[in-house]
Amino acid sequence: MGIVRNLPSTEKRLLKQCLRGNYDAQRELYNRYSGEMLSVCRRYTQNLEDAEEVLSNGFIKVFQRLDQYRGEGALGAWIRKIMVREALNFIRYQKNLFIEVEDERRQEFGHSSMSEHYDAEHLMRMIEELPTGYRTVFNLYAIEGYNHKEIGAMLDISENTSKSQLSKARRQLQAKLNEYELITKKN
Repeated sequence: MGIVRNLPSTEKRLLKQCLRGNYDAQRELYNRYSGEMLSVCRRYTQNLEDAEEVLSNGFIKVFQRLDQYRGEGALGAWIRKIMVREALNFIRYQKNLFIEVEDERRQEFGHSSMSEHYDAEHLMRMIEELPTGYRTVFNLYAIEGYNHKEIGAMLDISENTSKSQLSKARRQLQAKLNEYELITKKN
């Protein structure tokens, strides 16, 4: 296990125990990363139940492939890549990756107060309302940091389609932000 020598000693110990099938170590690894990874999964799914399913399936793959981790980069980053791939597989399975905007029903935000400020949770709700294809490309590009060539390969689409989906996602988000500002200025 010399390939993970750059990891902190507690993480090395944890990995060794997980590879031996130690259930307590696997639970500890899950507890250490599940909160952060649930947030990753949530960005790609329509609801918490779907995100939890992706998280669960993702951790199954983490434990199945833990012997493939080479210690190149942070363990959390390696787990994140698995979760993103699992979320993309979930979306493909749902067979609704690229939905036409015209077919979507418009959703209104439920504001408890029109004067509330945008925060991360509010912006995440806006992103969640994007059509699945737009949301997926937006997350991969703007949040995960993939380029359009990588996104195209991951989603089996062209670079131009990726760019187009991102552009449309940004336009929809900007329109929602502008709409919200008009509403708040009236108050």
